[in-house]
Amino acid sequence: MLTYPFMTPERTAFRDTVRRFIEQEVKPFASDWDEAGEIPWALHEKAGALGIFGLGIDEAYGGLGFDDVFLRAIAGIEMGRAGIGGAMASIGARNIMTGPLQALASDTIKEKALPDIVSGRKGGALGITEAGGGSDVASLATRAERDGDHWVISGSKTFITGGLKASYFVIGARTGGPGLDGISLFFVEADTPGFTRASVGAKMGWWSSDTATLYFDAVRVPAEHMLGEQDKGFLAIMNNFNMERLAMIAQCVGMAEVCLEDSTAYAVERHTFGKPLIKHQVIRHKIADMSAKIDALKSYLWMICHTIESGSMPVAEIAKAKVLGSKTLEFCASEAMQILGGAGYLRGHAIERIYREVKVMAIGGGSEEIMRDLAVRQMGV
Repeated sequence: MLTYPFMTPERTAFRDTVRRFIEQEVKPFASDWDEAGEIPWALHEKAGALGIFGLGIDEAYGGLGFDDVFLRAIAGIEMGRAGIGGAMASIGARNIMTGPLQALASDTIKEKALPDIVSGRKGGALGITEAGGGSDVASLATRAERDGDHWVISGSKTFITGGLKASYFVIGARTGGPGLDGISLFFVEADTPGFTRASVGAKMGWWSSDTATLYFDAVRVPAEHMLGEQDKGFLAIMNNFNMERLAMIAQCVGMAEVCLEDSTAYAVERHTFGKPLIKHQVIRHKIADMSAKIDALKSYLWMICHTIESGSMPVAEIAKAKVLGSKTLEFCASEAMQILGGAGYLRGHAIERIYREVKVMAIGGGSEEIMRDLAVRQMGV
């Protein structure tokens, strides 16, 4: 097994704490939650008590008062190891909207929203994606018009993770001309008149994730609810996208590890043709290939974390690693399913859930196609 110089005693202790939480509070209930299509709200608060929502958030607002991208990645890996992506997506959705609040919101908004979000008492969600645009943020059509001391928001968002139950939202809306330069960000509360939401409906995976379409029918928000500069919202959250993608890379590592570990354990116990399945060369090769791909992905992830901690943001590498992550997960989920055979195809098995969740990891946070194009552009080509 590889050892990494980045795993300090503090980071190792954090990993162990999150792993115990996943083992005790998530895994025993994963199948029931998936079938029910929801998780108990208490899980949000239990996760909040670990501090995983507080990275990069000031202590005055309930945060940890510091950031460490390795801790973000470690939390992502352990949450991936839960084997129920929908539950982890539901509790983790707030992490992609608290950054903009911390960086751009007024003290009044921060004092109102962040303590509840960071503690898990209330939920938060980021609303950027629209039905007509998907990964094409430049075509964003939801509009905000100035009216005296308010902005009036009209339009809709979709595929918003955590959106059905969130109390607070960061919403992207067009305040200027076409393209990325005309987008601004707004803080919107769920009880604002004109705001409604509905489930996107049945999904291939992430059954326990509350995924919403949001509707804005002339929603009026105070002018001070604009976050950051007018028309500069996309630039303000570019780094936020990088952190979201890094978390998804980490989750791919954790999910792939489950595929390797569960299929290896099954191969040791299962006997075919007079000997353990693990003794068949074709199975041993599958396990070796899965292990090698996971080692490569995890090593790439740690080097990206090291680069960020050193003061640089390796956008091209994050984009490439997200593609590598979803492709590695796709390979491992398929090979694990082949090793388990019919046992893996049955509902209630982690491999079955992970197999269904591969595609959302390849699409969410920026599709493989968009990530490849972004990487090449960042490389100056």
